[in-house]
Amino acid sequence: MAKIGYLYLRQGAWAGQQLLPTEWVDTVNHATISMKARADAGLKYHNQFWALPDRHVFMAVGYHCQVIMVFPDLDIVAAMTARDFCSFRKIAEGIAGAVKSEATLPHNSDAARLLADAVADVSTEKPTQVAPVPQIASPISGKTYRFPADNALDVRSISLSFTDKPGYAVDIDTHNPANPVIRLRGPIGLDGLYRKSELTSFGLRAVKGAWVSADTFAIDMQYVGLGEQQKFSLSFSGDNKVVLHGKTRAGREVAVDGEPDG
Repeated sequence: MAKIGYLYLRQGAWAGQQLLPTEWVDTVNHATISMKARADAGLKYHNQFWALPDRHVFMAVGYHCQVIMVFPDLDIVAAMTARDFCSFRKIAEGIAGAVKSEATLPHNSDAARLLADAVADVSTEKPTQVAPVPQIASPISGKTYRFPADNALDVRSISLSFTDKPGYAVDIDTHNPANPVIRLRGPIGLDGLYRKSELTSFGLRAVKGAWVSADTFAIDMQYVGLGEQQKFSLSFSGDNKVVLHGKTRAGREVAVDGEPDG
């Protein structure tokens, strides 16, 4: 991602070769097409790139704030991944505001070591806190819970196993008549650490779960390296009912009532 940004930062030149016409890059840098974006009226667009002309930054934007930002005036490229939507303006202002000198800063071995240590630290998974397993876990283990069709979370059914090999099976509504349901299944970590599924066409899924109360189980699922994370919780009641809580793709909190199969 950063290399793509660097290509644009250098006006389309790479290793002494002009790979992109300078005019193409210049129109991106001076984008004028207003897309009337509700999130930020100042956003402009041209040649597959977005721009904030008043902040002197243009960017390639993907889903969930996967962004390549180019700051021509500051000679900076910033590449980032994320798990949720974000404000491009706030990010641009934060990066620009962090610049302390127009000249290259002198080498600082202590700062480089601290940065390397910080990167190594965040790269190492650390277990999250888990609570004792409540009594309700045993009777719901292996049971399938179904939810109404066309619900806001697109979840058709969920089954959890709390045996010596904890796992999950989830049916997702695709809204595609040719392939209406996708089944996700795999192991789930109950010790505060993720367990990875087999490699699928969607990527490598990592899932963990924990009881947050005597009747509520929280699930944390993400696709490794894709910046895609989803969190759900299931609240079970004594009358065999369940309520699924989660966020829609638009970020709206919703709850969906479900019942055991059969």
